[in-house]
Amino acid sequence: MKKISWMAPDIEEVNDKQILYGRDLVMHTSLFYGPNGKLAKLTNGMNCQNCHLEAGTKVYGNNYSLVASTYPKFRARSGSIESVEKRVRDCFERSLNGKAPADSSKEMQAMVAYIKWVGSEVTEENKPEGTGIYDLPVLKREADPEKGKIVFSTKCVSCHGANGEGVPNSDFTEYTYPPLFGKHSYNNGAGLFRLSRLAGYVKMNMPQGVSYLSPQLTDEEAWDVAAFINTQSRPSLNIQKDWPDISKKPFDHPFGPYADAFSEHQHKLGPFGPIKKAVKR
Repeated sequence: MKKISWMAPDIEEVNDKQILYGRDLVMHTSLFYGPNGKLAKLTNGMNCQNCHLEAGTKVYGNNYSLVASTYPKFRARSGSIESVEKRVRDCFERSLNGKAPADSSKEMQAMVAYIKWVGSEVTEENKPEGTGIYDLPVLKREADPEKGKIVFSTKCVSCHGANGEGVPNSDFTEYTYPPLFGKHSYNNGAGLFRLSRLAGYVKMNMPQGVSYLSPQLTDEEAWDVAAFINTQSRPSLNIQKDWPDISKKPFDHPFGPYADAFSEHQHKLGPFGPIKKAVKR
């Protein structure tokens, strides 16, 4: 692995109330917008930082480091130029399986301000190591949900529950440990529903307390447990309008049609090497 060159700026040096409010919204989204939210009831009860660890500041923890320098940008998933507000809306609709607050709302603008602040020291021309999610090398074989089930039962159950249901706090306002599948988890349109994204995320962050400095799972275990998690039942989103140019679909997008001849099953679980080679050709 290359030497990590990105660190989030120091929140202790911030006195901007909008940025601090945005951080609070990212850390405790459900308090404001969950099933018992004090502003509205819009989401499944998860917090933004359940996917964007440490409020989007953790190295390889699906952090926000690149947002400020790259947005607005064209995204092939929507086939359009997207703003940071659109990106946040997507997270509300997909990862939080709900509805987003209005772009003009104080809360949306606070979250956008915070997310931009996290990446304020990154330039578009210089992408440092440690941003986003770790790009885990693909397996030569298909990821195996049955092997992943064993990893889940030994490494994940103590926090996320035997049925992946998560653990809510005492007053049921947010999750202490988020649900990984089932009706309160992210839906099939979320970014982590792509196997490579979830496998890289798990490798560098799970079980709890792990970081890129001391990963605990092997690459195979990360791929297999990601396969187990993403083959379990979860909410469904109508994503028929995603990827209007099907040739731009990622190698592990789990829903056809495709511009290549590989099956939907292989796009979902692999082996991904042949697909990636075909794309390069």
